[in-house]
Amino acid sequence: MSWPQTAPGHPQTRLPESAGKRSRQEGLSAALGVIPPHGQMLLAIVSIQVGSAIATKLFAALTPEGTVFLRVGFSALLLLLAWRPGLRAVSSRNATLLLLYGATIAVMNLCFYQAIARIPLGIAVTIEFLGPLAVAVATSRRLQDYLWIALALTGVALLMPDLGQRLDPVGLLYAALAGVGWGGFVLISIRVGRSFEKGDGLALGMAVAALVLLPFGPPPVEVLLAEPLLLAAALGVAILSTTIPFTLEFEALKRLPPRVYGVLITLEPAIAVMVGALLLGELPGLWGGLAVALVTAAAIGMTLSNQGRS
Repeated sequence: MSWPQTAPGHPQTRLPESAGKRSRQEGLSAALGVIPPHGQMLLAIVSIQVGSAIATKLFAALTPEGTVFLRVGFSALLLLLAWRPGLRAVSSRNATLLLLYGATIAVMNLCFYQAIARIPLGIAVTIEFLGPLAVAVATSRRLQDYLWIALALTGVALLMPDLGQRLDPVGLLYAALAGVGWGGFVLISIRVGRSFEKGDGLALGMAVAALVLLPFGPPPVEVLLAEPLLLAAALGVAILSTTIPFTLEFEALKRLPPRVYGVLITLEPAIAVMVGALLLGELPGLWGGLAVALVTAAAIGMTLSNQGRS
């Protein structure tokens, strides 16, 4: 199973780096080097899920649309400040790719936030995870991989008894759409990684995503003025959901073999269930727990069965 890599080691067009940017990156690498790469990846996954759990607490005041706009907007600002991408890197050739990338990020995040507003976090992540799994199967064409995806779909089928009772079907639909977006993100990220220097493509793509989300409505100004702590919480969500995990993954991939990275990333649904249970009191139940276990087992199995393949 091949997971996307837009970090160092992925073939891409290299553009000249400024001395200041190199110095910042070297200092960051040295600071994070005390954490083993496996730990960096696990921390990245936990950070993403904790950010999502906190985001659900903002929905009542900001709505899912307003929360995702602030999250993506703050993420774009932080990434632009960190990478300081030059617009000279944007050409007529890759401008369309960048617009598509930003739109995919926007749709993926909007649908995911709509999903976790309706169904438990762990279940939403499990359904969403089918997106990159499907991409891995579509690019593999090995019978064994189709069996793994069949196992994952069996897990999802176990959720059917809870449909309309514990689980909102609209929430499941949004999670599935988020999965489609994640699958598209996987495919587009590879091309963006080849067209832009390191994190520049993500920073510009996130800025485009914020513009795409603008019509869906940022939170009313009077709400933010009345409760300024909401802005601080939204900034925290952006840092936890984007800045911290992107930085940790970027550093981990310098020392982790791609297949080890692939196995670790498959733990995301299980970690989402644990975070949802601890922070939100969302217990998946018997069928939900089995669904998460089967999807995680399928993802790990697909990754390990593809060892030795590029």
